[in-house]
Amino acid sequence: MIERINYQDLPQAAGPYVHATKHNNTLYISGLTAYETEVQSSSLIAQTTEILSQLSIILDCEGLVKNNLVKLTIFVRDIGSLTSIRELLFQFYEESLPACSLVEVSKLIHPDLLVEIEAIAAL
Repeated sequence: MIERINYQDLPQAAGPYVHATKHNNTLYISGLTAYETEVQSSSLIAQTTEILSQLSIILDCEGLVKNNLVKLTIFVRDIGSLTSIRELLFQFYEESLPACSLVEVSKLIHPDLLVEIEAIAAL
């Protein structure tokens, strides 16, 4: 069975998708951004902090912890900016490092956005 989920405490989905989908003991989390948040036009660090907060909300709503994160995919507009968020990511992960891919993209859904993160978590 597939369960499609939107979370009330997150910004509403900006398109024809849901925040996450559950299937076979796995939670697939759609790309999270700072779109329509107070930090949409802010720095990469501010946007990444917002996204990690959204990810924490999802994990909490599902009764999960960071150790449940299996894989993250991080899309950035400037791959050279990774060093500015590296420490932030280490702090977020604590000791539960997931598999991770970093992809440089030319655009995201809005020109203000600098980063998008999608995740997969074990239930």
